[in-house]
Amino acid sequence: MLNIFSLANGRLFQEEIESLEELSRFQPIWVDLESPTLEEKRWVKQYYGLSIPEDAMDEDIEESARFYEEDNGELHIRSDFLIADDEQPSSVRVAFILNQANETLRSKGVLFSIHDEDVPVFRLLRLRARRAPGLIEDAKDVLLKLFDADAEYSADTLEGIYDELEKVSKQVLAGEVTDEMAGEVLGDIARQEDLNGRIRRNVMDTRRAVSFMMRSRMLSASQFEESRQILRDIESLDNHTAFLFEKINFLMDATVGFININQNKIIKIFSVASVALLPPTLVASLYGMNFQFMPELQWRLGYPFALLLMAASALVPMWYFRKRGWLR
Repeated sequence: MLNIFSLANGRLFQEEIESLEELSRFQPIWVDLESPTLEEKRWVKQYYGLSIPEDAMDEDIEESARFYEEDNGELHIRSDFLIADDEQPSSVRVAFILNQANETLRSKGVLFSIHDEDVPVFRLLRLRARRAPGLIEDAKDVLLKLFDADAEYSADTLEGIYDELEKVSKQVLAGEVTDEMAGEVLGDIARQEDLNGRIRRNVMDTRRAVSFMMRSRMLSASQFEESRQILRDIESLDNHTAFLFEKINFLMDATVGFININQNKIIKIFSVASVALLPPTLVASLYGMNFQFMPELQWRLGYPFALLLMAASALVPMWYFRKRGWLR
């Protein structure tokens, strides 16, 4: 899918391109390619003179090769954006190409973004830019606003983690925790821990991208100050993710502690039962020995007396355990 974004009265407007001829009708500042076909890549190369690298969206590219500047003035940034799905959170790699130097190409002053999946941050920026005139003035503003929206999206996701962990805390600390409930709680905690880790990695990647833009000296004074504000916002998010890691560890330890308590209760029952049954076993062993005069044969009340003795020998330890409070 090939979408272009142009400015009109200070607002950002989107157009979906379905042919090469349509590209000549617009003067975009942002060209977005979502899962681009070979034909759409050919349109971009033919009209803008831009060749999209084959490894633009590769996940295994070296970290040091994700931010660089070509000799022709093209600025390449590969950054990960968070998709905070409730079932399966993930990150999507986006390749940005910005040309600010070459005056002979139509791509000058145009931001190109290439990605395989729809990115929630992109939708958020499009919505804001349509409603707020003057929010974006050029392609560099688009890139900065994307990173700013990414930091805010991460902050909103962190608030969601806070809410979910609050529910888990009430379950764990409210009272009795069964093994079934503990299993569900551990599953919820694991999902939130995974999402929190992805947020931490995402803001780290955003910090590196913004720092690279600041070092490239491509930003104006106002854009440079905005970049510094984005970095300050990201730094505050680091503190929140660190706190959530500690809270998650506490809830996990508490849940595992309740599981251990439940298991100890089961082991306690078996321990008490085995100790209480030792005296009856001893009595039965004595009566089963081959004496010359066996009580159960020589005495009419031998068997009833043996059974009564075995029952009494089992009840006495149980009474003692109950008196000491070990059966509670």
